[in-house]
Amino acid sequence: MNDLFPFLEEKYQYYNLNFDIQADPIRIPRQFTRLQDIEISGFFAATIAWGNRKAIINSAGQLMTLMDHAPYDFIMNHGKEDLKRLSGFYYRTFNATDLFYFIEFFRWHYSQYDSLEDAFLLSGDAPGTFDMQAALAAFYQHFFSLVTLPFRTQKHIGNVRKNAACKRLNMFLRWMVRSDNVDFGLWKRIPPARLVCPLDVHVSTVARQLGLIRRKPDDWQTASELTATLRQFDSLDPVKYDLVLFSLGIEQKKKM
Repeated sequence: MNDLFPFLEEKYQYYNLNFDIQADPIRIPRQFTRLQDIEISGFFAATIAWGNRKAIINSAGQLMTLMDHAPYDFIMNHGKEDLKRLSGFYYRTFNATDLFYFIEFFRWHYSQYDSLEDAFLLSGDAPGTFDMQAALAAFYQHFFSLVTLPFRTQKHIGNVRKNAACKRLNMFLRWMVRSDNVDFGLWKRIPPARLVCPLDVHVSTVARQLGLIRRKPDDWQTASELTATLRQFDSLDPVKYDLVLFSLGIEQKKKM
């Protein structure tokens, strides 16, 4: 396993400098400078991040346009008439019903906290400790705690208690917590060492090719196994190699 370290490290240094941000959903939150705008736009972009990346970017960009390119201000100050323009929005199975609940949640959350980071710090971990599985379970409960919850909307947030890989949540957390040329590094209370690798189909394919994981299902247990393996290469920032595995997977797909 140690012979992979030079390869992974070299590839990380390369992709950190050469990753095509404009072709990735992370380009959506990179339009903004206000913390809450970055959080909200990033969360929406990550939530619909399945399928074709161009379609994801287009739909997330359309949503930002509908929110006047000021998502935090829109969420905190919108009225019923403002919501009407969003009624036709959808991306695959994510539709206006889901969108309206997300907006209601964000307004409720930001009326209590300055940052969305607080929503991932509700698990009651002892000071100086952080358990991602517990954090995601507490976040899920927090997110779906409003009485207006439509049952259908629950499928759009990974439930770690059901062994979901929580790929999109882990990707969003990577964006917010890690700091390099790609990721924002805006959140300081969640240690990068405790992040879990987003188990994208490209990531899992390349990880199996390299012998980093052995289990077949793409679930939470496999995501944890991959992250534990990556910690052997960098214990403080294991999820930086997500950039490598994902990029190699994209390159393989282009050659097919």
